[in-house]
Amino acid sequence: MKLPSGTTYSSLAFSALVRSIAWGASELKECSRCGKNATTFRPYSGEYLCRGCFIESVEARARRSITTCKMLSEDDRIALGLSGGKDSVVLLHVMKQIEEKFPKSSLIAITIDEGISGYREESIDIARRNASRLNIPHFVFSFKEIFGYSIDEIMQDEHVRNSGVSACSFCGSLRRRALNQKARELGANKLAVGHNLDDETQSIVLNVLRADIRRLARLVPITCAKNEGFVPRIKPLRGIPEREIILYAHFKGMEFHSQQCPYSFNLLRGDIESMLNKLDGKRPGTKYSILKFLDDLAPVLRSYVRDSDFTQCELCGEPSSDRFCNVCKLLTQLSQK
Repeated sequence: MKLPSGTTYSSLAFSALVRSIAWGASELKECSRCGKNATTFRPYSGEYLCRGCFIESVEARARRSITTCKMLSEDDRIALGLSGGKDSVVLLHVMKQIEEKFPKSSLIAITIDEGISGYREESIDIARRNASRLNIPHFVFSFKEIFGYSIDEIMQDEHVRNSGVSACSFCGSLRRRALNQKARELGANKLAVGHNLDDETQSIVLNVLRADIRRLARLVPITCAKNEGFVPRIKPLRGIPEREIILYAHFKGMEFHSQQCPYSFNLLRGDIESMLNKLDGKRPGTKYSILKFLDDLAPVLRSYVRDSDFTQCELCGEPSSDRFCNVCKLLTQLSQK
């Protein structure tokens, strides 16, 4: 099932969202840091911030995550997953600022075209323009060329439709594989993705509800750094709320893709998102507490992800924790396979 083609967040809805995040100048509040007129309020910290201090604080928080979690070294070749959405575009600009200070490092952008007609085309163009403006090498690869199928073709398969497997199950596994594979082939030793605080906390709660300790452990920063075949994934935006990502992009005048994926509907993650937003609205800081819970458990959780847990998939040769990787398991559900 798809949403109607062209479904998107309207400009009015987006403007309303920005207004709900920003604190109007008519409130005459002073910035908690510099004393200028504040433009936004952070309920979880009690801070009023002007535009400049807000921008600076978001960038500083990303740098602090990189330092605290030891995500980068001075000579890394970093591949960045660039979808064209708000998170990846903000990450691209922030990483460009950081990379410029380390002449031995390099940054490239990778966009994966899942093959969702009426949706992905615009985001690829936006990704390409952002990379071009920042003079960052940009590579585009598709599900079709890597796996032989687009996501539209997969979801039209009769056996897949009857199995009840969601498009997100296919898309998430295939996209992670594609990013890892292409980052490795392009010589990157780090893979940066734009997961924000909301993404991380939703994943934490999701894996707790599923009692999946191994997947929970893989959310710990740089857990899989030593496993052959895996390019270590880093998440510099993991400590920044989604609402602040949106406001940062708005203040900086960034172009990003805001259309909703036509396959995203009726997911458990969506229920968790609503629950966490309600909790955080009533008790500001709840999401940060959940992230701290994961980080405090990191020493214990790392023992659940060992090099010996991974082998090579017998079908494709990619890293896997089982005889057959999840990608191959999913693709063998297709009628023609």
